[in-house]
Amino acid sequence: MRPLLAGLIVFGASAAVLVLEILAVRLLAPHLGITLEVTTGIIGTILAGIAVGTWLGGRLADEVDPRWLLGPILILGGVLALTVIPIVSLAANAGVGHGPQGILIYATTAFFLPAAVLSAASPTVVKMQLHTLGQTGSIVGRYSAIGTAGAILGTFATGFLLVAALPTRPIVIGLGVVLIASGLVIALRVGRARPSGVLGLGLTIGMGAIVWALVAPGPCQRESAYFCISVETVSADGSERLLRMDTLRHAYVDLDDPTQLEFMYTRLLGDVADAFAPTTTPLEVLHIGGGGFTLPRYIAATRPGSTNRVLELDPVVLDVAREELGLTTSEALSVEIGDARLAIRQEPADVFDLVIGDAFGGPAVPWHLTTTEFLSDVSRILRPGGIYAANIIDHPPLALARAELATLGEVFEHVGVYGPASRLELRSGGNIILLASDEPIATDAIVAANDVHGGSAYLSVDEVEMADFVSGAPVLTDDFAPTDQLLTRP
Repeated sequence: MRPLLAGLIVFGASAAVLVLEILAVRLLAPHLGITLEVTTGIIGTILAGIAVGTWLGGRLADEVDPRWLLGPILILGGVLALTVIPIVSLAANAGVGHGPQGILIYATTAFFLPAAVLSAASPTVVKMQLHTLGQTGSIVGRYSAIGTAGAILGTFATGFLLVAALPTRPIVIGLGVVLIASGLVIALRVGRARPSGVLGLGLTIGMGAIVWALVAPGPCQRESAYFCISVETVSADGSERLLRMDTLRHAYVDLDDPTQLEFMYTRLLGDVADAFAPTTTPLEVLHIGGGGFTLPRYIAATRPGSTNRVLELDPVVLDVAREELGLTTSEALSVEIGDARLAIRQEPADVFDLVIGDAFGGPAVPWHLTTTEFLSDVSRILRPGGIYAANIIDHPPLALARAELATLGEVFEHVGVYGPASRLELRSGGNIILLASDEPIATDAIVAANDVHGGSAYLSVDEVEMADFVSGAPVLTDDFAPTDQLLTRP
């Protein structure tokens, strides 16, 4: 086999493995969220597949004529690539868990075999190119470098270009088709297989795998580079809608009544806004995370003249809110697309009365939005007496919530936590609201605002109790913020 063709095979097979690795994050996000643990499980599984595939591929190439192996390796790798979509769906329907064991089950069943099979191409090509022992070092080094270059291209092309231009499923199907077609060509040219037999078998297997991938149910109505998004109509007249993003119910929107706060956490945040100042007073509010844009619309409706500025990472989320959730942007409710950590640095000091944190990557707040460095920027842009109110999900013993409260205490003079009594007393889990300010927080006024809505079961942990509540909790910094690991799942 000519060196150019050999190099292209190694380059392409290695690129395909990394394309699958990057796409694995998107394929698993609707079921597991986007967390460090999910990414860790995917990377570890793919590396295990590469290790096993190169080892067994090298041994097999020593025992069988490698010319006969190369085409079938690519064909089988393509078929297995096509099966990742239905396998992920089957795992989701089987109720696989969300912890480390569940992550490894998802990743191993879907991605280990295609990574292993495709990784066997490199040692097979090396075996074919070795003619004398004197060339061993240069041959092995050359194709190792070519394979690494292919992996780099597969990573960059997928992460920067493909997922921004196409949904995940067409990319996976296209990859599988290209691998199967390449395998057929290699089997005919290099393996000297009979054309009729190879074409018949390859087309039969390939078409079956493509059909299986296409008919596998998908969880997304809209897919972005960050989220799997769907909107459900939950009322007979179509005015009430539910926004789902990956594993979470993100927002409940009433198109006819922006003052309706259906979810508990939105009512709690609404209490904070209502208690901040008389309802006739306009507020300057910064929202970190858009989702269904429920709170910006609530404040705009209940406090005319207020200004709501929203920092939203995903442009598709904004498109969905405009097209399906009735969002209308204006000077009073503006949206900036981009990472909140970067955007908030550009905000001038002493501008906002209230900053609301409501950004999630899976069930946890993105770690870089939890640290003392980020919170220092939040403190800087708040006016004197301004409040930072952050929505967070946790379950007993509330290790993540307590760590974030300890972190808030490093930046702000006063901190508090607000939520249902059962959650703050460690009897149940879910959303709770963390509060921080450089002036005393009117927790009694916040609870009173909730009493108006009939929520008398809510309890606020005041500052006297806070020292005991956060005792022993770590402070989160840019050097140490294990939010995924601190989060206790139900």
